[in-house]
Amino acid sequence: MTAPAPAPAPAPAPAAAVRAALPRLLTTLAPYQAAVVRIGTAGTWGAYLLREWGDRRVLYGDRSPWSAELNDRLLADTHAFTALSWSDGRWWFEAVYLLALLSAGAVAVGWRTRASTVLFALTVLSLQNRNVFLGDGGDNLVHLMAIYLVFTRCGAVWSLDARRRARRPGKDPAEWGEPRALADALAAMLHNCAMLVIAVQVVLVYATAGWYKVQGGRWQDGTAVFYPLQLDYFRPWPELSGLLGGSLLVTFALTYGTVVMQVGFPFSLAARRLKNVLLAVMVVEHLAIALLLGLPFFSLAMVSADAVFLPTSFLLAVRGRAAGWWSARRAARRAGGAAEGPVGAAEAEPVGGADG
Repeated sequence: MTAPAPAPAPAPAPAAAVRAALPRLLTTLAPYQAAVVRIGTAGTWGAYLLREWGDRRVLYGDRSPWSAELNDRLLADTHAFTALSWSDGRWWFEAVYLLALLSAGAVAVGWRTRASTVLFALTVLSLQNRNVFLGDGGDNLVHLMAIYLVFTRCGAVWSLDARRRARRPGKDPAEWGEPRALADALAAMLHNCAMLVIAVQVVLVYATAGWYKVQGGRWQDGTAVFYPLQLDYFRPWPELSGLLGGSLLVTFALTYGTVVMQVGFPFSLAARRLKNVLLAVMVVEHLAIALLLGLPFFSLAMVSADAVFLPTSFLLAVRGRAAGWWSARRAARRAGGAAEGPVGAAEAEPVGGADG
């Protein structure tokens, strides 16, 4: 007689299977990059709103040449969202504008990030869709990043939320029930997908910009950079613009260098070191655009989006240096306060001392 076949091993309980898979399912990719994108995007939009505070009603409000009636006609075709279409009164506009400023600040510091990113996205859409004829290109990127950030865990690090969690830690993820574990795994998956979409968006921006430039005659003959340097609107520093624009070799190198970097950046992602070099050069290029052409918010928006490709080791090194500098400064203040203590006591003593 043959021995009976062994009984199959019992399947693991659903709860045990979920707990075993938690470390993999709850992995949040690129948390530091997400934090930099969050801070940069919200900071850029908040700074823009502050700069335009005096002209806010002319740009987006009841004094705008692009009237609410004209905008309503456009919205009927585009079906874009803006809370400012609900009322064309001044105080409703003022409330939305102030809410946009507050939400940008909340997102930048990472306060109640899940809720504040939703509010931030809604206010960005409300103002930008009230007058689509404003902006310099950076507003389109802020528009997209504001939507993408809603689906990320951009407050996992470098935020007030992270600080609060560190002070009041909750339960270990292994002790969560199945519904919460599943919800957290879904949130992690959405975050990772959103970070991938942000990366793809940045690649598409550079790829399309580079390939369109390749087809332009001015970019082909190497003179494209020369022309904006001659326009008064893009000359905040006329002497510097004249110095650069007066050199044929410099304008030729900047023109061709811009095309090569933008076309080559998507291909550099396969080589980490080359990608890091091109990323650093593009950040410098955006800062130069901010200085030479007077487009600070466009440049800040681009640099904020580029941060999705920054190496984690670089970001951690920056954090370490910043923490070290802050700790040294606090220690110096404490040492200075301790040294001034006896002096202060002596100065507070009546003239002549106790014998006086």
